[in-house]
Amino acid sequence: MPSFMPSFKTKTIIAGLLCVGLLCAAGRSFSLRSSTAFGYDVGRVGEIGRNEKLVSQFVWKMMERNHLSKRSVDDAISARAFDKYINSLDPTKAYFRQSDIQEFSKWKTRLDDQLKASDYTAAFQIFQRFVQRVDQETKLAIELVDSHQDFSRDEEIVVDPDLGNFAKDDADAREFWRKRIKYNLLVLCGSGDEQPGAAKADPKEILRKRFRSFAQRIHQMDSEDVVEQYISSITSSFDPHTSYLSHKSFDNFMIQMNLELDGIGATLQSSDEGYTVIKSLVTGGAAANQGGLKVEDKIAAVAQGTEGGDDADPTLVRKYGTDFVDATGMNVDGVVEMIRGQAGTVVRLSVLSADSSGLHTVSLVREKVKLEDQAAHGAVFDDGKKADGSPNRIGVIDLPMFYANMSGDEDGGRSTTVDVRRILDDFNKKNVDALVLDLRNNGGGSLKEAVDCTGLFIDSGPVVQVKDSNGQIEVLDDTDRGVAWSKPMIVLTSKFSASASEILAGAIQDYQRGLVIGDTTTHGKGTVQNLMNISQMVYNNRNAPNDFGALKITTQQFYRPNGDSTQLRGVLADIVLPSVTDKMDVNESDLDYPVEFDRVPRARFGTYAMTDPGMIKLLGERSASRRSSSDDFQKQLVSISKYVENKNLKTISLNEEKFLARRRKLSAEKAEEKVMAEQMGTNEITRDYYLDEVLRISSDYMNSLSKQGTAAWLSSADRL
Repeated sequence: MPSFMPSFKTKTIIAGLLCVGLLCAAGRSFSLRSSTAFGYDVGRVGEIGRNEKLVSQFVWKMMERNHLSKRSVDDAISARAFDKYINSLDPTKAYFRQSDIQEFSKWKTRLDDQLKASDYTAAFQIFQRFVQRVDQETKLAIELVDSHQDFSRDEEIVVDPDLGNFAKDDADAREFWRKRIKYNLLVLCGSGDEQPGAAKADPKEILRKRFRSFAQRIHQMDSEDVVEQYISSITSSFDPHTSYLSHKSFDNFMIQMNLELDGIGATLQSSDEGYTVIKSLVTGGAAANQGGLKVEDKIAAVAQGTEGGDDADPTLVRKYGTDFVDATGMNVDGVVEMIRGQAGTVVRLSVLSADSSGLHTVSLVREKVKLEDQAAHGAVFDDGKKADGSPNRIGVIDLPMFYANMSGDEDGGRSTTVDVRRILDDFNKKNVDALVLDLRNNGGGSLKEAVDCTGLFIDSGPVVQVKDSNGQIEVLDDTDRGVAWSKPMIVLTSKFSASASEILAGAIQDYQRGLVIGDTTTHGKGTVQNLMNISQMVYNNRNAPNDFGALKITTQQFYRPNGDSTQLRGVLADIVLPSVTDKMDVNESDLDYPVEFDRVPRARFGTYAMTDPGMIKLLGERSASRRSSSDDFQKQLVSISKYVENKNLKTISLNEEKFLARRRKLSAEKAEEKVMAEQMGTNEITRDYYLDEVLRISSDYMNSLSKQGTAAWLSSADRL
């Protein structure tokens, strides 16, 4: 069974992109013909057969037998799954009524029983009602689009999905849609998105197409889609990374793994607002290199080719045309399908800024993520002076991912460990005094490389412990005696440092080998997923036809040498430097039902005498003193404050004058961020105020160690 390295970049738009689970069906048959209100007639939903019934049996048994948690499919899981299924269909609470939810609540603690009985009554009856509500509300929405809007009225719309409620009645639903349409018209009008010389798009027509497009997508769902979504609601109630892939989704996944399709190099995630959100940009990818996208931007629509339809992927044009296709309410896989295509072709994204101030179009040329841009690379900087007056030489290594055999050579070729060792050898030849290993944008990669790379900095010993669903613990050691770097080191982290990078940072901290500096904590994903082919189990044949799909299931958890899991908590920084990323909701802890943090027994290892609480406290105080008098850091604190204020916004004014005034203010602030965004797209290591402070901490750290007479070897008192 292939395992998924625990990187949070599971929806990255690059070659080999991983599909997210939607589902397959079993149980009773419900006849549900598509409505003809908008000319759709795509057949029946609710017809299931023997295969789907077997799927339900295998899924619940595999979950109870193989999932890391070893918990049962019970009433508690059912209650979670009920809420997740409703939310997966109607995340913005725009369609269902309160009476619907009250009626459906009879199933809240019965979904577990229905799954075990291969009964999909709840799945299809809830979906059937959803289709009816979509038809009803789409008709209402189009009516309201064409009605008069009073933009001088002083009123607000709730933009925090957690504060929203399902409509009580027709009047309540009408008021909801009136405000929503008014808000969308304000966003679309005067968004500054028009191309020079191009005809201005009619905002009302955009909304009409958006609502009709969503209704059409819902009517195009078949039984397999519905049950896939339903079963994944149950599996993801165990943890957010466990999902079911129907035979259709699994087929598409395997096809995509073998196609030469490329994308934009971004991590995508669905949101409760119905948008697909940019969660990170991949170093070396199209989005990072070409600019225009930022983390937490929301994709509203996707179009193929340039404004005139040139340079489009012909296969995607045949399916989607060259006009913008609305992406609101679309599952992540659907958005991914429109974005990925042949290298060299153009995709346009209509993007809503994270602050919901307005739409803009980003045009990107699809390209492979350049593996060379993902490779480790280094630079040397001087900062401060030693006691003899010579400059402190500090080497910085930027490591965007842990890669293995990048060149594809049979003898192993290039890898993270090979490349980092080469850079360290060069630093030693240049008499570099200290090292900064930058893992701020490292979302994971090869587990073996994480272990081997850690071994460049410790003599030998345990690097990570792995516990399986049976509670068995395997300790992965660095067995290669000796080190490539024995001098002081700092590991630089952020909330985007995940999986393999957390393993290295945690080990360096546990061994007291160096300092961890950056965001308050790392991403916090310390679990491993395995892809289990259900058809192979049913037929007991590795070459079985794909009749039943697959289950992506969490089966293992990572632990540091000291016994603490990297799951959920991540690796806490010794010294925290202020950054916007520290305030972003991108951690494992921001997902629903993550596997809990826990501990296993401490492994046997010795510690280095290169950090201690008193030293860390002193270095942190010196850094805080410098930052308090730094104009750049003070500006950063203001930016962070504004970001948090906008992120926590619960309502937005629908008064046109106030809305546009807010947009102008936010646009001015964004202009100040442009240079920073351009710098993020480069592969060069450049000095900025943030790196300057890290270098100064490095100099202080070196001086502290020098005064203590501490060298990089195991403290005799700590030998085991």
